[in-house]
Amino acid sequence: MARYTGPKHKLSRRAGIDLFGTGGPSLKRRLATPPGQHGAGGRRKKKLSEYGLQLQEKQKAKQMYGVLERQFRRYFEEATRARGATGEALLQILERRLDNAVYRLGFARTRPMARQLVTHGHVYVNEKRVNIPSIQVKPGDVIRLSETAAQMPSIQELLQEAPEVPAWLERTGTTGRVLRPPAPEEMERRLNLALIVEYYSR
Repeated sequence: MARYTGPKHKLSRRAGIDLFGTGGPSLKRRLATPPGQHGAGGRRKKKLSEYGLQLQEKQKAKQMYGVLERQFRRYFEEATRARGATGEALLQILERRLDNAVYRLGFARTRPMARQLVTHGHVYVNEKRVNIPSIQVKPGDVIRLSETAAQMPSIQELLQEAPEVPAWLERTGTTGRVLRPPAPEEMERRLNLALIVEYYSR
């Protein structure tokens, strides 16, 4: 299956949350309204089955982090072999993706933007150019933007803001460092991890 390239607002409205960070006031007003011609009409929202809820939560996680099914299943299998709760191990793997770390450091406004920076060769890890968004960062890794990226108006605007960088990372200018693995409270809190684990445990 190819990566989804359609309207991102449509997926966010279906999930009921801003999955990609691309929304503004327009999306916020419409999040409670499902997509489609009957979204705002009188048709009652169909109640999802237990399987439907599990599938919906898994889809939300995949879309939020920009991961396809085969890779997501591989992440889950890796999480089942890790110590501790499988759901939290899965989320930590997703958070430690390079594109997510770039996003968390405040170098990109959204995860799709962070992914694009990586794939276009604008990100260095330990002074080596990396163009694979799925690479797992580890404690001690130094992540920096290329000089070209640092001169982009959109990036310069972000660099002037005061980002809320989670405590497992630190940032100075266009350089960031991974201090340790992310703790549960520092990761994405809008996902029901139990439902995702139940989906793959069927």
